[in-house]
Amino acid sequence: MNRRHFVKALTVTSISAGMLSAGERTPSNPERSHASEQILWRPKIPVRYEADVAVIGGGIAGVSAAAAAAKSGVNVVLVERFAITGGMLTTGGVANFCGQMTGQGEVFDQIIDDLKVWNAIGYGKPSCFHYEILAIILQELLLKRNVKLLLHTRFIGVNVHSDGSISECIVCGKSGPEAIRAKQVIDCTGEGDVGRYAGFEILKGGGGGYQLPMSLMYFVRHVDAAEAKPHLPDGWFEPVCTEADLPMTSIWPDGPRSNAIKIKIPMFDATDTESLTAAEIRARRRMIEVLDFHQRCERRSWLLDHCSPIIGIREGCRIVGDYVLLVDDLRAGRAFEDGVARGTFYLDGHKSDDDKRTYILPKDQLNVPPYQIPLRSLIARDGRNLMMAGRCFSADQLALSSARVSTTASMMGQAAGITAAICAQRACQPRELDPEEIKRIVIERGAALDV
Repeated sequence: MNRRHFVKALTVTSISAGMLSAGERTPSNPERSHASEQILWRPKIPVRYEADVAVIGGGIAGVSAAAAAAKSGVNVVLVERFAITGGMLTTGGVANFCGQMTGQGEVFDQIIDDLKVWNAIGYGKPSCFHYEILAIILQELLLKRNVKLLLHTRFIGVNVHSDGSISECIVCGKSGPEAIRAKQVIDCTGEGDVGRYAGFEILKGGGGGYQLPMSLMYFVRHVDAAEAKPHLPDGWFEPVCTEADLPMTSIWPDGPRSNAIKIKIPMFDATDTESLTAAEIRARRRMIEVLDFHQRCERRSWLLDHCSPIIGIREGCRIVGDYVLLVDDLRAGRAFEDGVARGTFYLDGHKSDDDKRTYILPKDQLNVPPYQIPLRSLIARDGRNLMMAGRCFSADQLALSSARVSTTASMMGQAAGITAAICAQRACQPRELDPEEIKRIVIERGAALDV
């Protein structure tokens, strides 16, 4: 069987080896003693859905891609592994837009307008919003545009042919494994799952080998001092005794009498099952240790309300595209003939091997002028009908550290959705289109591309 045919098993080396102490390894998570053993699994899978465009991943990039493609008049299926769309903004609890909030395109404009109608934005600062309300807004936006939503559904494989064309995506929900047959596919998984499972070339990490560090969001309520009892019983975990021992901690507004807390969790791999599991375990332990410090040492009357159900991932991997966007392109404020999105955020690349507020670059080198993202960086080099948007687009690590933010991801998604829709209508592939046409439509739909 061709190496890239049907469902490809992917082996990824974990960068988390040794990250857990002996006390953090449990009998329920034994070492993989049969990692080299393989089995053949070839069940017959029904083709349950057919679409012009399949969008895999329902974060802000995926929502924008699906909404933009549907607006262009094609049949769209959106696959999302959780109960709601929005990705890190909703399920991840981020609840804050980074980057410029105007001129991102009609999809993002609609989202902002709806948040204002719901009085659900501006919680302490203009970019903070109510993420549970955002989940409802995104759901209704997609349904109004007749996007077929598949929630609680995971992408698990791909049928890719020797010429790099994808004919079906394999997904699995409560109905079991099923296939989506689509003319065009957009990978918005963040971890480049479609590209990885297809065997396409990827990029991961930077000069130090690690990915950009993850963060966990948790939420506290302000209560009377008597109700704010410490959460760290004796013998559990390691108490934080001084402020210097805290990981990077950011305290955000979260509406009346509450706050959102973000803590940095470095040195784990979001594309590896065991490493991501270890990151979640580590994150919740650190959450309790940090909260205990705020209660016990700072005397804050905080009560733990809840924690986001998934750790925040800044970098999974990037699929190599027809062009790899470089940090030097950002520093130069480069415009491209096929520029279809624009970034404005600074180089937010935290060092990946410590948990402090330290950056890869000196702080006087973080700011960049506005820059464009070319359509070529949204087209998978090894594929014919695969595009990508969001944090798995084609870029080096430092370029990603700026372009990964939600506003820019939305612009990328909109451009990819428009491109995929035109390809589906004309029975052609993305690199066969005139990028000037895509650029014109992107601008007509409200995207500001000036640099």
